[in-house]
Amino acid sequence: MYQLHNMITNMRIRLKIFLPENQPVTPTITPIFAGANWMERETYDFFGVVFEGHPNLKRILNVEDMIMFPLRKEFPLETR
Repeated sequence: MYQLHNMITNMRIRLKIFLPENQPVTPTITPIFAGANWMERETYDFFGVVFEGHPNLKRILNVEDMIMFPLRKEFPLETR
């Protein structure tokens, strides 16, 4: 979900999309809104959503060799 706010005209846009669990892929909006770059990388890093056409889609906060996406419900909370 994107929420954009134009401070000058006080216009707001909310864009919601629904993605399948098994293959969450969507086009990037970085060519239109450059500020989405970091947010899309963070969403990829934690949820595994792939943004097609993103200029630098790689992990931003987690280690690069991490194989899971920690905020998905399939990620185990503890190992016993």
